[in-house]
Amino acid sequence: MRDVFAHASAWWGKYSGYVWKTAPDGHCYLHPAQNAKPGVYDPMKDSRSIVLDALEIGLMQFRHAGESELKAAIHSFAEKYGLLGIMTALPTTARFFDYEKVYLPKNEFLREETMDTMDYIRLFFPFAMPDFQKEGLEYIWESRDKDEIAMLLTFQNQPNAMSMTFLRNYGERYDWLCKVFKDWAFLMVATTFYMKDKDKLAPETLEIYRRAMISFDGNVPSYHVALWDEPTLVWDFHSLMANIRFMLSLMLTDEDAPLRLCGYCMKPFFADESGSEYCSEECREQDKT
Repeated sequence: MRDVFAHASAWWGKYSGYVWKTAPDGHCYLHPAQNAKPGVYDPMKDSRSIVLDALEIGLMQFRHAGESELKAAIHSFAEKYGLLGIMTALPTTARFFDYEKVYLPKNEFLREETMDTMDYIRLFFPFAMPDFQKEGLEYIWESRDKDEIAMLLTFQNQPNAMSMTFLRNYGERYDWLCKVFKDWAFLMVATTFYMKDKDKLAPETLEIYRRAMISFDGNVPSYHVALWDEPTLVWDFHSLMANIRFMLSLMLTDEDAPLRLCGYCMKPFFADESGSEYCSEECREQDKT
């Protein structure tokens, strides 16, 4: 993966604190706390821990964890890595501010194929819209919050919609977040069971697994060519959601250290030793007893 993404524009922003709050429409949202301080980091450097933490939240749902436990886990994830940036992950382009309509490929959250840009933005600002005006293809917006301004300046070369995901009033729905994490865990579980039992299962069952994998599709990261010492391909990740999705896909297909579920405790781990089925020697021994 380091070779594939030797050059990637993947920096992401987060706040030191987040809060759950119920919107007037009844949905619960996670958004930055009022006095939380912003920060910036490179998800590529924490790729293994991010993916493992994300999968654990998804697996909690398979274990029927309660809402309070899930909210605590998602809250902890956000404080470590930030929100997922769902607003920029769903549309066909992260630069949707430049259009009157947002174009949406098939997804788990919105059935509409197109939406008015302002209506789409409102889905992620349920409490207060930013100081934003848009008419046709023209728009202006600003912030008076010093921390927000610092974040906007940090990501000024990125799509404006990406910068907007770092505003304090930006929030992501609890049920949507749960769905994203659960889908990632489903991919992990299905891949593991397929690899473990592919020589034993009936063709019809194998086909079910394969079709489940086909459904795991979505927007790929965009890229651009940068003229540095020589022309260089640079991958652009405009959301943490797209970043994790792509990292997870690469980790599951890695031939040297694939991501797997432990055959005993069912925790995800990296099989650094070829063919390893257990995350530790303790689990190996426990499974024999």
